Amino acid sequence: MVRRFRGESQHKVDGKGRVSIPALFRRVLEAGDPNWTEGLNPELVIVYGDHRRKFLECYTMEAIAEVDAKIAGLPRGGMQRKMLERMFHGQSYPTSVDETGRIVLPAKLRAKIGIEDEAFFIAAGDTFQIWKPETYETEELARAEAWLDELPEDFDPLIYLDNAKGD
Repeated sequence: MVRRFRGESQHKVDGKGRVSIPALFRRVLEAGDPNWTEGLNPELVIVYGDHRRKFLECYTMEAIAEVDAKIAGLPRGGMQRKMLERMFHGQSYPTSVDETGRIVLPAKLRAKIGIEDEAFFIAAGDTFQIWKPETYETEELARAEAWLDELPEDFDPLIYLDNAKGD
């Protein structure tokens, strides 16, 4: 069974780019890393290649392996494969959680999304995202609220799951 990230939190980023990963997220990273055992640091991959996105997408090792397998299934030399390889292989940052539960966000990644002294973490199923807190509030949260505001007040969003296929 695939473990899912749940929740959101905000954490300080120090001058070297170190930031604590939410404790619940660390357990999912451990479960999603086939090489992890007690005493080792779980690994993850941070993808930053989609220039339209204003956040960093963080994958467990199992989740990124699934993406890699799908990319490998595309025709070699095709434009879709080339672009996905660039985005998920070339413009990604493999890292691990240290003994204190932190990762280092390199300056290039912090600059890409404008992170200075705070980072906002939010679960996204089998990945999690890292945002500049103000960007999340003004753009993503506003988009979600606008979507909900368009629905009738007695509408239950769970109705969208009636025809969904599970994992």
